[in-house]
Amino acid sequence: MSTPGTPEMLDPAAEPGGPAVAATGEIAARSPLQLFWRRLRRDKVALGALGVVGFVVLVAILAPLIVKVFGAPGPNVQNPDLLDDFGLPSGPTGDNVFGVDQRGRDVFARVVYGARLSLEVAFIATAITVVIGVTLGMIAGYYRGWVDTLLARTMDLMLAFPVLVLAIGVGVACSGREGCLGGAIQPGRGVVIFVISVSTWPYMARIIRGQVLSLREREFVEAAKSLGASNGRIIFREILPNLIAPIIVYSTILIPQNILFEAALSFLGVGVDPNTPSWGQMIADATGIFDIAWWFMVFPGVALVTTVLAFNIVGDGLQDALNPRTSK
Repeated sequence: MSTPGTPEMLDPAAEPGGPAVAATGEIAARSPLQLFWRRLRRDKVALGALGVVGFVVLVAILAPLIVKVFGAPGPNVQNPDLLDDFGLPSGPTGDNVFGVDQRGRDVFARVVYGARLSLEVAFIATAITVVIGVTLGMIAGYYRGWVDTLLARTMDLMLAFPVLVLAIGVGVACSGREGCLGGAIQPGRGVVIFVISVSTWPYMARIIRGQVLSLREREFVEAAKSLGASNGRIIFREILPNLIAPIIVYSTILIPQNILFEAALSFLGVGVDPNTPSWGQMIADATGIFDIAWWFMVFPGVALVTTVLAFNIVGDGLQDALNPRTSK
């Protein structure tokens, strides 16, 4: 009980402006970026995977320096002295930490340089896919009608076309020195990037189209129309900013898929020069001797699996962090 002349002892959380209200106001005052980072840093697995991704990116960027620091030869330097009398490669040693392949080339140097090729192809192909998919998806979802029908049927056609048949056909057609399409598609990684981009943009376009179909009915779009805003302004100034989250999430999921895609195409010998260090090409070269030269397949295989798994975990973490329903 309260005594005369003394204020009653009230629950601070129940007082106006108390800690509960202050905490709520503090959360409400945070920017979307702060809320995103708060949710992301709770996911320790995603942060660890993000560290792995950053490490792989640094390895790809600093590949020549890393190979030089470890005292390894270049990725295409052949040393027949490292083969035995039967022409079989030697295993890991102090001078060749990952061993050598059947041509006497250092596997460590080729794995390091392979990271550069895989990430370069994956990032460029993903960027092209995002630009094409987001643009066509927004146009199809916003205008609907015959425009939506035409683009949707084009997506269905691309999704129904066998990807490997397309890759082999384009790889053979562009295998000459001049490439194809007037030199726009050059043999090698240019063919791989083209095939991946053509094969994957319909998936991005479908996701964006579904999002735009919902966003175009929102109040802020109706308000922009009532103010006389043009269709282009509504699409790129009003709708596009609301698509950033799904674009980021799907891009991080698309990157590891493209890394596997590049490895599969290299494994089949499509596009990439056999002398170019590629994880997929190395695994393909090791299929005939992996039972007696395990290191030739294990090290590029571990690099490929680790990189793809890390990107997938980061994508899942970003999806949870960008989804407001996951906040507590």
